[in-house]
Amino acid sequence: MPIRSELKHLYESYYNFGGREKKLYGRLRKWFFRSGAHRLWAAIDGDICFYTRAGSGRLLDLGCNEGRGLKIYSDNGYEVEGLELNEEAAAVAREGGFAVHTGLLETLHPSTLFDVVVLSNVLEHSLDPIQMLRDVRRVLRPGGQVWISCPNSRSGFRSLFGRYWINWHAPFHIVHFSRDTLAKLLREEGFTGIELREVTPSLWVASSIIARLFASKGKPTRQLRNPFLLFGLMLVSRLVLCPVLYLCNRRGRGDCLVASASSELLVGTTTELSAN
Repeated sequence: MPIRSELKHLYESYYNFGGREKKLYGRLRKWFFRSGAHRLWAAIDGDICFYTRAGSGRLLDLGCNEGRGLKIYSDNGYEVEGLELNEEAAAVAREGGFAVHTGLLETLHPSTLFDVVVLSNVLEHSLDPIQMLRDVRRVLRPGGQVWISCPNSRSGFRSLFGRYWINWHAPFHIVHFSRDTLAKLLREEGFTGIELREVTPSLWVASSIIARLFASKGKPTRQLRNPFLLFGLMLVSRLVLCPVLYLCNRRGRGDCLVASASSELLVGTTTELSAN
């Protein structure tokens, strides 16, 4: 198990935001998420980032990076804030006009509780997912919701690709969850109304294919940032492998778990507290 200081160095050196919007992959990705085509694609492919959910209230995006999600959630009607470990990425998000906290969730003590906390591909990165969910519940108003997406440890693609399965993602993915273990963890930490389903994003399938074809020990797999190769394989995955993806999801072997749950309502909760 890596220690926190090691992870900090690894994230700052090899992961997360590093000005990638200046490269072709980053520019095309930025354009796609701002286009109307994204909502159509999410409806077909699965929305593991919760970008199509409209609503209102205060929303906290954990691991908000450079603020792409904050912009989308804000456009969807939410009053947004972010939490990000990478100072450079947080600075870019603030340039977009968003309030972004830096540090760990355990250090965040908001004066007004949140209605929604988003953990989009975040929980599996935590050295202590139990404590993370406790802190999520602490910053949520009673009855507020947590939205979670994370890899499914029982994915059929894990079995198919073996060591090349993209979601091993060592050393950044620390803990892997199955449908049962995620639901159990949420129940034990006091969340109710748990809804859980599985989707298999074509991006994940395409990335596993690229890793299987091109990954070489000790070398970066640059093909994962080739937008033409990646998008071509995404189309093949979605159009040609559609029946396979559907069956995997139906049989509990989809690549991604998508969950939502509510913070337990407290007996005697006042209207004023709920509003806050």
